[in-house]
Amino acid sequence: MDVLTVRNLNFRYNTAEILKNISFSVGAGDYVALVGPNGSGKTTLIKIILGLLAPYGGTVDIFGHGREYFPHWDKIGYLPQKVAHPNQLFPASVREVVAMGLISRKRFPRYLRRNDEEKIGAALGLLDITDLARIPFAELSLGQQQRVLVARAIVNKPDFLIMDEPTSALDPENRERFFALIQDLNRGGATIIIVTHDLGNIGRYSSKLLYIDKRLIFYGSFEEFCHSKDVTQLFGEYAQHIICHRHDAC
Repeated sequence: MDVLTVRNLNFRYNTAEILKNISFSVGAGDYVALVGPNGSGKTTLIKIILGLLAPYGGTVDIFGHGREYFPHWDKIGYLPQKVAHPNQLFPASVREVVAMGLISRKRFPRYLRRNDEEKIGAALGLLDITDLARIPFAELSLGQQQRVLVARAIVNKPDFLIMDEPTSALDPENRERFFALIQDLNRGGATIIIVTHDLGNIGRYSSKLLYIDKRLIFYGSFEEFCHSKDVTQLFGEYAQHIICHRHDAC
């Protein structure tokens, strides 16, 4: 079963067309890099998939259900594009922010059990922020906050993980650790969509490339991208091979 199927998706803000006739599907276990220039509609597409925006036309199916009727949002982890600047009086600690990834998916009464505490501890450890557990979230640097929000997104071990520019506030060392972590999650069975501008490196990690610029420009494996004559005309041969990261195969 496809995890995600998008058919003939269209969206506009007022009279400005943002997405036009977008269609693609994501299979179980895929690791898809969603790329495109600024203003190409990447974040808008993610918000439509998650039900945060309504399309002007087309359909979105998640795990075989129409998005409007999808009953298992607990299967999806989401990291938004930007870390909202927190109010300095925001009292939640790092541990409590990560715990929100579990509590928000529980029925009333919402409380944590022993195995939930273990999940929180594991997520903190994976992002190397165990020592920050009791520190107020608002006191952290942007890079630390981003790692906390990644931990919140993965604490429930989602089947489908969607991340919008997750490495934007990370230094190079933590960026490499992040990609290694996401690759491990993918190898463990999680389906991944990651929005990124890092065209020069994402081919080292993801299995498919979805390139949009208001319309779908390319969707397929990096090997297919590398050998596509249409892509060569669009990017040029040199840039095409840098992006595909399969230089020997090219």
